[in-house]
Amino acid sequence: MLGRLTRQQTKFVPIALGAAAVAATAFYLNKKNFIIKNDSKKVFVGDNQWIDLSIEKIIDESHDTKKFIFKLPTEDSVSGLTLASAVLAKFVTPKGSNVIRPYTPVSDLNEKGVIEFVIKHYDTGKMTPHLFSLKPNDTVSFKGPIKKWQWQPNSFDSITLLGAGSGITPLYQLAHHIAQNPNDNTKVKLLYGNKTPQDILLKKELDSLHEKYPQKFEVVYFVDKSDNKDFKGQIGYITKDYLQSNISKANEKTQVFVCGPPPFMKVNSGEKAGPTDQGELTGTLKELGFTKEQVFKF
Repeated sequence: MLGRLTRQQTKFVPIALGAAAVAATAFYLNKKNFIIKNDSKKVFVGDNQWIDLSIEKIIDESHDTKKFIFKLPTEDSVSGLTLASAVLAKFVTPKGSNVIRPYTPVSDLNEKGVIEFVIKHYDTGKMTPHLFSLKPNDTVSFKGPIKKWQWQPNSFDSITLLGAGSGITPLYQLAHHIAQNPNDNTKVKLLYGNKTPQDILLKKELDSLHEKYPQKFEVVYFVDKSDNKDFKGQIGYITKDYLQSNISKANEKTQVFVCGPPPFMKVNSGEKAGPTDQGELTGTLKELGFTKEQVFKF
């Protein structure tokens, strides 16, 4: 960090502070006090470096899912992620093996000081048993951003988001930022499936988004079963007939984004062939006339 420079000292800056050194440091000059400061507040800049973040708070989201709130390096730091992108999380096992998994934050990409993730526990997994054993002030290593889709406002008249379980996180990231952007007129419809109403993740946030932006964002919940008489949604799976009657047609200016567990993906779009390979489009969406280019699998 460059120190203070008084008006008199500005005439005698050492030659060592030359073009190369200045170029390596993003800074601005405060005209009143002549203070040079670091202007780079983005934490994840794609430099392949792992960054340790400490847990500020852990909140129960459902019986098997928690919200992890991590502190960024400074109170005015931002994640540096773009829409839509994720990060990689890593921990080292006692035997020295690296366990690495991708996670999409649910906090606003411009939020300062913290980054939040909603993570579901899997008994047979390697990462989530470790994460769920942690407590506030423990640290996790992250790096990124891992860019998934470069969103451009108003590229489509409408988009459909098909999600299930913890697959809601990248879909919520899209819906949240599109809906709150006054310069983006894209209409967003989310169809979100779970086992029961109690399993619906981010429901409070999704309902709030619909209440604030009813003309831009709509959500329909699907559950396998419900004992809750007040549940407002569909009982059963997201079917081909429902999609045919309730989402934009394949011949319209539209795009579909899909994220969920393998069985859900297989039925609706087919699974990805690899982290960067979308694979072939199969399933319900193909049957409804959508092309591979019109469907993106997170």
